[in-house]
Amino acid sequence: MREGNLEAPTRHPIDWKSPDFYDEGKALAEMERVFDICHGCRRCVSLCQSFPNLFDLVDATADGEVHGVKKEAYWSVVDQCYLCDLCYMTKCPYTPPHPWQLDFPHLMLRAKAIKHRKGQVSAREKLLASTDVHGSFAGIPIVVQAVNAVNGTKAARQLMDSQLGVHPDAWMPQMAQQRFRWGRLMTGKAGLSVAVNGQRTPGKVAIFATCYMNYNEPGIGADLVKLLDHNQIPYEIVEKEQCCGMPKLELGDLEGVERAWAANIPVLARYAREGWAIVTPVPSCTLMFKQELPLLFAGDADTQLVRQAMFDPFEYFVSRHKDGLLKTDFKTALGRVSYHIPCHGRVQNIGKKTEEMFKLIGQHVEVKLNTVERCSGHAGTYGVKTATHPVAMKIGKPVFKAMAKDAPDYIGSDCPMAGHHIAQGMQQAGTPAKALQHPLSLVRIAYGLE
Repeated sequence: MREGNLEAPTRHPIDWKSPDFYDEGKALAEMERVFDICHGCRRCVSLCQSFPNLFDLVDATADGEVHGVKKEAYWSVVDQCYLCDLCYMTKCPYTPPHPWQLDFPHLMLRAKAIKHRKGQVSAREKLLASTDVHGSFAGIPIVVQAVNAVNGTKAARQLMDSQLGVHPDAWMPQMAQQRFRWGRLMTGKAGLSVAVNGQRTPGKVAIFATCYMNYNEPGIGADLVKLLDHNQIPYEIVEKEQCCGMPKLELGDLEGVERAWAANIPVLARYAREGWAIVTPVPSCTLMFKQELPLLFAGDADTQLVRQAMFDPFEYFVSRHKDGLLKTDFKTALGRVSYHIPCHGRVQNIGKKTEEMFKLIGQHVEVKLNTVERCSGHAGTYGVKTATHPVAMKIGKPVFKAMAKDAPDYIGSDCPMAGHHIAQGMQQAGTPAKALQHPLSLVRIAYGLE
């Protein structure tokens, strides 16, 4: 076999508006080329169900080669890809600039886009991906309590299983009684900007709340604000926002992604031009603005400007610490902490910033850190769908076991949904977590903030 590429993987813009992009014959031909290379390598077999499905198809042919697999069977590979990007960023030796130019996730995205354009995505899948629609119930007195109460009943879960394809055993987020974005304003004065490795760490933060933090767990956002306040960093909740578009991307609904892009980028670009750091507390949303939208809209200057201004929260806080501008007056020991790095955090190419923050805390108070760097299996709607929830739990088993090591006092993940998925898996494995807390909340606890 030809030796793999040893250079860092690079990404090419996605020409998704070209007619060739939606040419099913050409897409299937490219899938055959890529699948043949993947079959000869098999390094990604443990990442997700796409690769076992592919290799089982090949192994079942008469001569054990890809050309013997029927093209209609390719979709069983496509449907199991949830665009975690780990194969591209951590495993594949044939990504660009290698001449073979493998980009498995974006090939799967192309296939999903073809499927969506052909009308082969169900209405219930589209509804599950419509996070702003779900969130319309959040914060409405009486209604939100009723929705949460009903959704917790066995009858409602059975109905969601039959009508929406939501597995009755899958963890589902509750609606918040108070939305994060309601009633929050800018505070304080502009802070300092300091040069760091040729870049600048802005002294003020614009918070892109994300659907999840706004509608489901606003407490995470409240803790982010407390950390900013404690460090005297002015913040502003962005003037208006829609879903980042990641759930639509996972369906191949690129027109839906474009609508979200058109709503968000002009707003965020203003903050970028004014020197704000834009912080998103959910890794998938951060990745959307850092990678996927810049590749889908490569020629748009505002999109590239937003990409440069976008920060993971711990990427921002660690940068501030390197500037000498982050307070280290930690007061409360955290004890044993099992921390999970989600896939969409790993592939941002920023390093283990949350782990760095925990280690910084550990220089001042007790923190015994156990870092787990593997896919939890949740992957957005994949983890709750009736067809894929059991697979998601299977993928997560090694994580559930690793997170239970040494009976942690706290478990947490930068992805709050992955955190709940892990807690559920640990419970089922008989090693329940004592306390699930988002890393931002753990930092707030370490500071001794109420």
